Amino acid sequence: MSRTLSLSVFKRPLSRRLMLGACTALALSLGAVSGPAAAAEKITIIIGGMAKQIYLPAVLAERLGYYKEQGLDVELLDARAGVEAENELLAGAVQGVVGFYDHTIDLQAKGKFIESVVQFSQAPGEVELVAANLAGEIKSPADFKGRTLGVTGLGSSTDFLTQYLCVRNGLKPGEYSLLGVGAGNTFIAAIKQKQIAAGMTTEPTIARMLSTGEAKVLVDMRTPESTIAALGGPYPAASLYMQSSWVDGHKADVQKLANALVKSLRFIASHSAADIADKMPKDYYAGNRDLYVKGLAEGKAQFTPDGRMPKNGPETVLKVLATFKKPLQDKQIDLSKTYTTAFVDAAAKTLGAAN
Repeated sequence: MSRTLSLSVFKRPLSRRLMLGACTALALSLGAVSGPAAAAEKITIIIGGMAKQIYLPAVLAERLGYYKEQGLDVELLDARAGVEAENELLAGAVQGVVGFYDHTIDLQAKGKFIESVVQFSQAPGEVELVAANLAGEIKSPADFKGRTLGVTGLGSSTDFLTQYLCVRNGLKPGEYSLLGVGAGNTFIAAIKQKQIAAGMTTEPTIARMLSTGEAKVLVDMRTPESTIAALGGPYPAASLYMQSSWVDGHKADVQKLANALVKSLRFIASHSAADIADKMPKDYYAGNRDLYVKGLAEGKAQFTPDGRMPKNGPETVLKVLATFKKPLQDKQIDLSKTYTTAFVDAAAKTLGAAN
């Protein structure tokens, strides 16, 4: 499936796409698509920002032809923030989400079961940037009191992480405010127009803002080491997550997805940032390939080489979320149901034999 087709679908309003997705699912369940020669069912995956480097493995797998290699018909859709992608999944409009693992824990507290089937990263790949003109006043998250902070969207993973940084540094709810500003150009505009004093974003936006001198790094979570310093432990973030019921009913398709994505992660681990950038769409560079490569080189350590969940990662994520989410304090969360390594383990055996 070409990227052009994917983006053309995304231009439809969210509600329209939700209705179309639901209708398609109903038609399939009623047997509207049948016949022994029928093509493979399309798998639609929505990404919480296709141009973000944190979600690069999913797009790279498409660019390298790994989905087709597995006999899959995969369509990638774009979303402004992870919370929008999550809503599409719960509505049944898509089969998978490329987003942060923390949503699996948050949703279990609400009685909804989704699971990470391929873990892309062992660190968020996020950076808290502060407006350069305020860098002398804001030297740590403790100085966020009375400030407006930028997140991709309310209820998104950047929202979760920002709240935790505030709580960990002694602030209480109500002593700061959050504003959904997206990523890329909209994030940059929010800093320039002084809508936010600081905000959390990813590459390539980080490199763009640092190159112009309009922002400075306050908290860096692009590597496992810096993440442990900021959050107190490893924080598995970007992943492919799906509804557990769908996974149980489509294990062959999920295995093929895992094969393609683990192969993509292996490519990232074994190639330079420049080589990886050459495979990506040119418009992802935001007009500056050198900055794109620089940001990717500095954040490449966030990716897992094998798609496996990092040790003690789920426990850290639960600890972070439970700090400010009361439902997680009141309920027993079964972390074993928030992820599985079965598919990536099988992919390792398949790819190992092939190599």
